[in-house]
Amino acid sequence: MHLRSDAPSPHVSRVPERAPYAASGASSRGRRYPDSEPAHRSEFQRDRDRIVHSTAFRRLEYKTQVFVNHEGDLFRTRLTHSLEVAQIARAIARALQLDEDLAEAISLAHDLGHTPFGHAGQDALNECMREHGGFEHNLQSLRTVDLLEERYAAFDGLNLCFETREGIVKHCSLANARQLGDVGERFLKRMQPSLEAQICNLADEIAYNNHDVDDGLRAGLISLEDLEDVSLFARHIAEVRGLYPNLRGRRLIHETVRRMINTLVCDLIEATAGHLACHRPRSLDDVRSAPPLVAFSDEVFAAQRDMKRFLRGHLYQHYQVLRMASKAQRIVSDLFAAFTADPRLLPPQYQVAAGGEQVRRVADYIAGMTDRYAIREHRRLFSVGGS
Repeated sequence: MHLRSDAPSPHVSRVPERAPYAASGASSRGRRYPDSEPAHRSEFQRDRDRIVHSTAFRRLEYKTQVFVNHEGDLFRTRLTHSLEVAQIARAIARALQLDEDLAEAISLAHDLGHTPFGHAGQDALNECMREHGGFEHNLQSLRTVDLLEERYAAFDGLNLCFETREGIVKHCSLANARQLGDVGERFLKRMQPSLEAQICNLADEIAYNNHDVDDGLRAGLISLEDLEDVSLFARHIAEVRGLYPNLRGRRLIHETVRRMINTLVCDLIEATAGHLACHRPRSLDDVRSAPPLVAFSDEVFAAQRDMKRFLRGHLYQHYQVLRMASKAQRIVSDLFAAFTADPRLLPPQYQVAAGGEQVRRVADYIAGMTDRYAIREHRRLFSVGGS
């Protein structure tokens, strides 16, 4: 068999046509510092690569999603969660003819500033920082890529494109927005980020809801019987049981969860396509001026809300999870108190002039810790015989 010379290779996938309102590296608002043009890759691909090679990204492997890292080898971590978000976001962006590389870059970076011990660690550090501007992991993720990463001779941080940096900050108070410069503009002007950033926000939700179900079942903290009161889960497990009456155990769970994810992704694509057809944006500026365009249908939004409510009541408030959260908050609070009382206990690179900047550097140090490093630091400072 001979292929015509103008026929596409069967082994090379076509690059999808981009919608006129998609973000584009070629028309990016640029980087904070002058940088050479990338060779053989787009600006957003370069952002993605810089994120993947960063120290903060590697640390996500040992940061809690729900279950502390050492509790089991198969539970999600911030790293596996970020990869799952990126996979979902890329699929949605591709279906909507948007920039997959930007969606991937934002997804991989969105948790870079998260504390150890998940939301329990963030809540504890935010309380510690109450008198010093607070702590919010989205803003810390931006601070990480803008300032804290030390990889390049010419600049601090990763020097990412504006569109990637903007997408990292999902929500922000007006007071904080005023301090963020260009990235804070949209909050002050009540405008929207790119569609790629909007996709990442909901891809994050799809990933953590469904994978928390999977991890909660694996840990034995929730049961199939509990979940059958949740419409989204009940519908899909009934479908699986109808197709495979003898299926049990992990395969039954995996088949159900993957169908839930597929339903949510397909609904998001279809509902968003409907919103785009209604509002008819012609450019990224039109997207920014419109209401949020990436959304679920009303029916699926309600089903997602019910799933969140279930997880909050049955998993996140489970006494075993709360016990670990209590320990985590104590560790973070103790470390913060010790380091602010005597900054000489900090590694030299985190010791700066006294005052608010020193307190913020303490927060940087704690936020950058993995779960096991935070536990080890706490033991060094507070346990007799710690080293």
